[in-house]
Amino acid sequence: MTTTSPLLPQIGAIFVAVSDIERARDWYCRLLGIPADGEIMFGHIYCIPLQSGLTLVLDSKNFPNRITDDTLLFHFNTQDIEASYSFLKESEVEVVTPIQHGHWFNFRDPDGNLIMVSQC
Repeated sequence: MTTTSPLLPQIGAIFVAVSDIERARDWYCRLLGIPADGEIMFGHIYCIPLQSGLTLVLDSKNFPNRITDDTLLFHFNTQDIEASYSFLKESEVEVVTPIQHGHWFNFRDPDGNLIMVSQC
């Protein structure tokens, strides 16, 4: 018997647990070069629409319950890995690795979440 799933093969949003929603909003928007002029919903959620159609959802409600580890949450694309690396270093972002294989590197957001930048 063949079943058809009602789920779409799509991801709509990525959730990132943050400790301070306003600080996280400002940090991520500055990092991405977009205005931080959206509404903080319910006092703990800020949504950043991305060009890919995904939404980056910053959520401070679940921060105390998160489990911290060194697993990557996601990666941001770049067309210039060297410029991205320099930009983050100059922005005093905690860069965790040097550029690897000329293609990617990892950094942490202010709450310690591990994120990658990868050249596409």
